[in-house]
Amino acid sequence: MFTSDLHLPTAALHHIAQGHRVLPCLPGGKRPVGRLVPNGFREASDDFELVSRWWRHCPNANIGVPTGQDSFDVLDVDVKPEGSGYPALNRLKAAGVLPPPLAVVATPSGGLHCYYPGTSQPCGSLREHFLDFKATGGYVLIPPSVIAGDAYRVIATPAHAGDQLNWTVVRDFLKPPRPADRRPPTARPGPPGAGVPGLARWLSGKTKPGRNQALFWAACRAVENGASESDLHELYAGMRFGDGFDERQAARTVADAYRTVAT
Repeated sequence: MFTSDLHLPTAALHHIAQGHRVLPCLPGGKRPVGRLVPNGFREASDDFELVSRWWRHCPNANIGVPTGQDSFDVLDVDVKPEGSGYPALNRLKAAGVLPPPLAVVATPSGGLHCYYPGTSQPCGSLREHFLDFKATGGYVLIPPSVIAGDAYRVIATPAHAGDQLNWTVVRDFLKPPRPADRRPPTARPGPPGAGVPGLARWLSGKTKPGRNQALFWAACRAVENGASESDLHELYAGMRFGDGFDERQAARTVADAYRTVAT
């Protein structure tokens, strides 16, 4: 998917050969090179001759790639003087909210970019948790781009990956909506009704991918409609386990959902 071992001009051409569009960003920076792409990331291209010409004019330009449906989505874990996104990332992992990413890239700030298949979801941000979501309407720098002398580096390409990231589920887990504002995530429509028996029947037909995310969503809806924490364990009684999803994980997920909504 990415390579950290090529020079910037070669890496840009390598990436368009994989079917993605790129744009030149300022050497050592993140903003597009205005004299080459005056309209910013919207002028990203997969035209070999044009991309070659851009990097001939600016051989040290960093490589930007638009995110979203025609590319990939990125969970951006920030590290700043005032805080880090790693605690929130670890909470999401422990709850099973995050599917395995296509690739994990270390950023020059000490953070991470976690790549997922692209969707039509808009970009989002949880500033208090130091997380950003780059999707439709955004772009990111890719390896081997350099900021302040440090390069973006590929550090992992998990073998079992391919599920999309549902930003609504991530946002509602870390920042639950107020009771008056709670509503089903638009990116993951659910079953009619929100009683435990109906939700359990819906979940029993779920197979990978996304079983754990679906369980979390259903448990939140059940709690909003008056289910107790013990009621939630009925939700996964008929679910199909295996491939890393087991009864213990399901129990943790419904407990996390109960805490998220009830507190």
